[in-house]
Order: sequence, then C-alpha cells, then structure tokens
Amino acid sequence: MAKYEHGSMDVTEQEKTFDGFLRWSVRIIVASISVLIFLAIFNS
Repeated sequence: MAKYEHGSMDVTEQEKTFDGFLRWSVRIIVASISVLIFLAIFNS
C-alpha cells in the first residue's frame, strides 16, 4: 500500500468547481434580493 502524503493531491479541478458554485450562489442570492426589493417597492 502506498504511503499517503498530506497535501500531495492535485485539487485544481475541485477549486474551479467550488469557485463556480460560489459564483452562481452569489448571483442567485443577488437576483433573489433584487426581486424582493422590486416587489416591495412596486406591490402596493
């Protein structure tokens, strides 16, 4: 069995995936808040 060395795995793909997830999460949150503000202003 090979000896495991902490920090030796290539994680560039996981980092790109996580960055994409964060980017889309922020976009969805901003869009949701924008819709709520729009509804609060114009729904009288």
